[in-house]
Amino acid sequence: MEPLTTTVSNTCKATGLGLTKVYELINSGKLETVKVGRRRLVKTDSIRALVNA
Repeated sequence: MEPLTTTVSNTCKATGLGLTKVYELINSGKLETVKVGRRRLVKTDSIRALVNA
């Protein structure tokens, strides 16, 4: 089974983008996240949608 979410750090590695840019995309709504406790996890579907756009 493929993960539904990934960490912000892993999102950076997967996309080749820096941490600042990933947070910009999160704040602009282009990457969807969920918050679990103190952790912010990025939905893998939104990563795919961003790359395919």
